[in-house]
Amino acid sequence: MNIPRMVKIRQLFNHDRIENPAAELSRRLTQSGFLEKIKPGSRIAVTAGSRGINSIPSLLKTLIDELRHTGANPFIVPAMGSHGGGTAEGQLEMLDGLGISEATMGVPIISSIETVELGKTASGTISYMDRNAYESDGIVIMNRIKIHTAFHGEVESGLCKMIAVGLGKRDGAATLHRHGLGNEIVECSRIARQKATILFGIGILENAFDEILDLEIVEAQDFEKADNKLLERCREIVPRVPFNSFDILIVDEMGKNISGTGMDTNIIGFWRRFGGEKIPDYRTLIVRDLTPESHGNAMGIGFADLTTRRLVDKIDFKPTYMNGIASATWAIVRIPITLDNDRECLRVALEEHEPGEARIIRIKNTLELEELYISENIAEAAKKRTDLEIIGSAEDMKFDDNGNII
Repeated sequence: MNIPRMVKIRQLFNHDRIENPAAELSRRLTQSGFLEKIKPGSRIAVTAGSRGINSIPSLLKTLIDELRHTGANPFIVPAMGSHGGGTAEGQLEMLDGLGISEATMGVPIISSIETVELGKTASGTISYMDRNAYESDGIVIMNRIKIHTAFHGEVESGLCKMIAVGLGKRDGAATLHRHGLGNEIVECSRIARQKATILFGIGILENAFDEILDLEIVEAQDFEKADNKLLERCREIVPRVPFNSFDILIVDEMGKNISGTGMDTNIIGFWRRFGGEKIPDYRTLIVRDLTPESHGNAMGIGFADLTTRRLVDKIDFKPTYMNGIASATWAIVRIPITLDNDRECLRVALEEHEPGEARIIRIKNTLELEELYISENIAEAAKKRTDLEIIGSAEDMKFDDNGNII
């Protein structure tokens, strides 16, 4: 098997960030004036999602402490749609894996999949909300604003989605995916903001290194505006693989803590989910492993062309299939060709190429893209780029005794 030698490169991203996100959140909460409106003794629901947002345990703890200083009684509600297998226990487990528990937060976490119906959109989509959040005296929404993996629009992943899908639990996730996320998220979130007592939201923007770049505290009536504003900034800074056309993309790990679809379709190619023009075009996609933080949920495994027995053996099919069914995306939970190890995956991928000619890129995952490996035959193109830096010499790909990449 003739594998091209690989060269390590670095993408030169902007490093701007908030040095102490928790302290900055505390400062901005005080400055906003929202806390002054909360009555002592109020039961306040605080949302916690399933994504691995940077500093999320400390940000949540800061928010909770500030709420307690007002005399309120905050509690956490898992807001993750159908994730965690669509069960109360599974969602608690997911939060615990992110460092969010009653022990670390110092307040109750009330996990339930029971919802209330708040109303219908013009197209007939029901807006659902977690019953415990709805029956509280007020709700605080916290979420990261980013590009979505299933649709593109003026509002994608953010505060509105956390209301419509996250707090909608399994019922909300299922009905929204059925009717079209891009069409209904805003409308369902408007109904929820009219019917439930949503106090304010905290929008989080991360830089290319998944560090906190900005925090915005906004009134419920301004959620759409804040989502759109931060989304536009996200589009400007989101990291991508630096080449749009080559032969083999190797992804070391996929997982729910990396993307809702395991691998971000904005990185591996939107066409893998929806068809259309192949930009970027990575002809063969190999995914090697599943992150422990996924708890066996391999949503998105169907995007790959080849995978390993190691990954497939880690799949918990109940939450994986629940996620696929709830989001009406059956194809992306199908298992691709499964081979014994990494070497076998490469051997099969290289069969259609002349020896040494395959253009290969290897990334850790679709979230961490500062450093990656490219095959020697595309290194010359990288040297001409001002946004790329060669940081290693060409080396043979090494495998361990089990045939897996070292």
